[in-house]
Amino acid sequence: MSDLNALTATQLVAGYETGDFTPVEVTRAALERAAQTQERVNAFVRIDDEDALRQAEESAGRWRRGEPAGPVDGVPVTVKDILLQRGGPTFKGSWAVDEAGPWEEDAPSVARLRESGAVFLGKTTTPEFGWKGVTDSPRHGVTGNPYAPDRTAGGSSGGSAAAVATGAGPLSLGTDGGGSVRIPASFCGIFALKPTYGRVPIYPASAFGTLAHVGPMTRDAEDAALLMDVISAPDPRDWSHLGPVPHSFRGALAAGAEGVRGLRVAFSPDFGGRVRVEPQVAAAVRTAVAKLEELGAVVEEADPGFADPVESFHTLWFSGAARVTQAFSQDQRKSLDPGLQEICADGASRSALDYLAAVDERMDLGRLMGAFHERYDLLVTPTMPITAFEAGVEVPEGSGLQRWTGWTPFSYPFNMTQQPAASVPCGVDEAGLPIGVQLVGPRHADALVLSASHALYEAGVTARVPSALG
Repeated sequence: MSDLNALTATQLVAGYETGDFTPVEVTRAALERAAQTQERVNAFVRIDDEDALRQAEESAGRWRRGEPAGPVDGVPVTVKDILLQRGGPTFKGSWAVDEAGPWEEDAPSVARLRESGAVFLGKTTTPEFGWKGVTDSPRHGVTGNPYAPDRTAGGSSGGSAAAVATGAGPLSLGTDGGGSVRIPASFCGIFALKPTYGRVPIYPASAFGTLAHVGPMTRDAEDAALLMDVISAPDPRDWSHLGPVPHSFRGALAAGAEGVRGLRVAFSPDFGGRVRVEPQVAAAVRTAVAKLEELGAVVEEADPGFADPVESFHTLWFSGAARVTQAFSQDQRKSLDPGLQEICADGASRSALDYLAAVDERMDLGRLMGAFHERYDLLVTPTMPITAFEAGVEVPEGSGLQRWTGWTPFSYPFNMTQQPAASVPCGVDEAGLPIGVQLVGPRHADALVLSASHALYEAGVTARVPSALG
């Protein structure tokens, strides 16, 4: 049974088709793994064995009749506890959320998975309202890294990353407003994609506005493409959705490693010298870039050339946090994570003119990256300049940094520009902690980012990252 936890969603569906195993067997194995690892890593805020097994039985019946509901029928899925899932509370890591509900709606991505027959195992941990790049909250505690539980899983989709890495389901839905699927993917040795903004519909709209994306967190790029084919379908509740996808994301992977040949790739190892990258991270990322070149990409070391937009990002992010908590009572505010209280106060103090100035810088950054991608098909950087640090803190101890954005310089700029960006595992440091390489494409080039990521998997770049299963 334990072998089932190591299979990708693509492999599970193939097994259902041949009758090698059933959704019930797979779901039982995933639930067992979730229970075994929960105390160690705290990936879940809720696991519903009874409902998951009911869904699995229904899926097994569809497979016996040869009538699967969709491409992920019977595949165990987890959902970050920021996204609505009907039938149970979405706490968002906060004591300020009333458990009573009502909880009658699915978020668009959850609804599409339900229609496709996915089996929902449970909801995964998040920091309060997804506000920071690590996963701990007053309500649900600290989420540890599957490779070293005393280290952080990253965030804010840390629970989803830990669930996938430990084998508690091969697919998870995360959200990313400043790196929140890519940070934990890098720290936990899995794949994640932040799609182009609007490619995956979102509802309710995020208080962080158009910085916030919904994206797949998976074992590999092929599974992410499979998941994207499901969750990218339109939903009338999101007026900013980009509309029907004119192609299959999975189909875009058909060329395999050949899909990289001739791509113009810009490699920026440290954003022009302004980011200090740990030597072991730099070496692993450089090896992945060399593999792209070996596969036929035309690689040039080139920097996009923008100054750090962190202050404008802070204006947008902190203002969003203030909006989240605007209607809270004094008692509710007192229950909040102290760091969240600080950024809410900061955001509330910023004016409309401050906000519009940040929007102007965001637009300038978008134009700059648009021009950059006229010359280059992809930009490659480290996902993170560091590997996972101690759990339960916002910044590494002794770093002198004030906020999580100080150690995530490669992630949040591309939320501002709304570009697709993926993290691919590419090695480990001497402590055995995973390292990720980030692939960034121009807006709407999600299929290209997935294809290039898949080529790295096909070429064995991820083989240097040992499994966290077990």
